[in-house]
Amino acid sequence: MALYEYVTQEQLASFDKYKYSAVDSNPLSVYVMHPFWNFVVKFLPTWLAPNLITFTGFMFLVLNFFMLAFYDFDFTASDGVDGKQARRTNSSTPLGELFDHGLDSWACIFFVATVYSIFGRGESGVAVLTLYYILWVVLFSFILSHWEKYNTGILFLPWGYDISQVTISLVYLVTAVVGVEKWYQPCLWHYLYRDLFSFMIIVCSFTVTLPMSLYNVLKGYRGNTLKHSSLYEAFLPFLSPVLLFVLSTTWVVFSPSNILELQPRIFYLMVGTAFANVTCKLIVCQMSNTRCQPLSWMLPPMTLVVVLAATGTVANETLLLYLWTAVVILAHIHYGVSVVKQLSNHFNILAFSLKKPNIAQRLNEECVQKPSTERTHSEGTSRRTGHRKRHDTAWRRSAHA
Repeated sequence: MALYEYVTQEQLASFDKYKYSAVDSNPLSVYVMHPFWNFVVKFLPTWLAPNLITFTGFMFLVLNFFMLAFYDFDFTASDGVDGKQARRTNSSTPLGELFDHGLDSWACIFFVATVYSIFGRGESGVAVLTLYYILWVVLFSFILSHWEKYNTGILFLPWGYDISQVTISLVYLVTAVVGVEKWYQPCLWHYLYRDLFSFMIIVCSFTVTLPMSLYNVLKGYRGNTLKHSSLYEAFLPFLSPVLLFVLSTTWVVFSPSNILELQPRIFYLMVGTAFANVTCKLIVCQMSNTRCQPLSWMLPPMTLVVVLAATGTVANETLLLYLWTAVVILAHIHYGVSVVKQLSNHFNILAFSLKKPNIAQRLNEECVQKPSTERTHSEGTSRRTGHRKRHDTAWRRSAHA
């Protein structure tokens, strides 16, 4: 894979000075989740890399998503241990935090889509449009905490994150015991469990996550400790997410074939992946204390895709969605692999191992990655040098004779 250096030299230099700063005041996290993680981490071997734990947990989530997509196409019916392992093995690095939060941003789509497969899609289930807006509530709730850190320098861990993890685990356990039919029955008067679950997500976001984020930023503003004094610079990280929301919602509303009803999971996956890419770039900026990128490169081509779809210019809208989703996923994977490789080389570490990389192997990789023009120039120089040496030797021989 041809990699690209997405992280600038200025950002790399700032990563060298980066110190993790977070506040976790959630009682559930302090008194339940942290003791649980501290207990579990003791059973992990000390050679196990924290990033490998993070990636394995994420892949289980992706596997769950695709299994439900295959068996339940129409919606008809370890996070935390990695950080403990990093501190336990003294292998905490900025790459680990970026890797963890980057995958968390992508995990939002898989969490939402897989849980709602339990509640179904019929009269007693969840409408795909309702789930689309709930997905956006979850996505914006996630980026709020990183917007806070972009402005304050401190990651205030959201209460809703641990609450959602415990709730999702309980939903899965209850479903395994009593079956999905339990969720189709009214839980209070004529309200169904799906209504309660949706209500919890929305209320938690707008009464806990959003107010706490605004309070922390306002507190920093009053204390004159914000990193960005300008209102424009402070809210710049929201520009690309808002435009992404406008574009995707425009596609949903003006779709000639009602694409969200036809391909809900693929549409959610496209939106969630594009949002994760925007969020990852924000995380790089807040960790390196650099200015946020105003506009994601994905938005201009997505604008063209939405125009083609909404105007009916492309007859097969489903094919257009699949192609654009493939582009977004491949671009995000390329970004992730490139950044991980770049930071691994910078910190002289291996992403999925606690062993130090072989110096000779690393030098060889750098030579392989050297631009072809540079190699051609050096090879040409070597040939010219060799020619001069042979010419000088022949001249000396003739002079001696």
